[in-house]
Amino acid sequence: MAGSSRSEQRIGLLNGFAAYGMWGLVPLFWPLLKPAGAGEILAHRMAWSLVFVAVALLVVRRWAWAGELLRQPRRLALITVAAAVITVNWGVYIWAVNSGHVVEASLGYFINPLVTIAMGVLLLKERLRPAQWAAVGTGFAAVLVLTIGYGQPPWISLCLAFSFATYGLVKKKVNLGGVESLAAETAIQFLPALGYLLWLGAQGDSTFTTEGAGHAALLAATGVVTAIPLVCFGAAAIRVPLSTLGLLQYLAPVFQFVLGVLYFGEAMPPERWAGFGLVWLALALLTWDALRTAHRTARTLRAQLDRAGGGVPPVKGSTARESEIVASGAPAPGAAGSEQLDTATGKP
Repeated sequence: MAGSSRSEQRIGLLNGFAAYGMWGLVPLFWPLLKPAGAGEILAHRMAWSLVFVAVALLVVRRWAWAGELLRQPRRLALITVAAAVITVNWGVYIWAVNSGHVVEASLGYFINPLVTIAMGVLLLKERLRPAQWAAVGTGFAAVLVLTIGYGQPPWISLCLAFSFATYGLVKKKVNLGGVESLAAETAIQFLPALGYLLWLGAQGDSTFTTEGAGHAALLAATGVVTAIPLVCFGAAAIRVPLSTLGLLQYLAPVFQFVLGVLYFGEAMPPERWAGFGLVWLALALLTWDALRTAHRTARTLRAQLDRAGGGVPPVKGSTARESEIVASGAPAPGAAGSEQLDTATGKP
């Protein structure tokens, strides 16, 4: 039994590395789609993602959720908001990569956990621990340093971080599985995307049929590039603790940053290094606080179990769901990385 559990964890880790690795290496893919512009690439991504996910759902025969969703106008409205926000996120990211701003795009996903925490305080009235306040303050200082260095705020990073954090907030309220959510969102995106592609063709500006079969195949592959990492992430999410996924999530922006500096040759003046250094310090604080809190709460649970002689009593001041998460070795909700489970489909 223990061997089977270790095997499952290994499979989960491999899938986690694969998911975040693919998200981290995706900047290598978007330039291959030139001379298509960011708008055309985005429209193809939305259209072909629906095709790919629909085929996958047909194969596994998972359609019951769709009927339930159609009978719930509020959840449909939230899905529409999620689709709109992730459209902005995808579009800005594709434009940033193909315009030589890979490093700035990576910064957006580095600061996303800090923005998510800040939104929790401002919108959900959540209370932060001192280390979390320190991390948010350090992240704000990083943005100031980068603003001075750039001569303007890092708009690409901020747009990516805030759009992805908003997407995560909406997705939490929708409470729909990753693949199902992607199918619902791309179904909403499909008609506008198809309409835009038809308009491009009518204007003679479409590259889908004018740049050869290879180019057309690459544009169609945007659906695969979107969906495959999500499938791997889903396989990882059910096999490894949230604390592990919380650490793995940083692989994607790290890979993007390294690609931006070493492969694309983007400049890194001292002030940019200083800003990134502050962001990494903030993330280190978040990770340390999350792991410490998870360890302390798990230890409290074990002590209560020993006294009670069995069962999983809830920790004082926590919900039953939080107790289950802590018992599995994961950080409590609100800790660094825990929100990533519900926002995976927003990755670049």
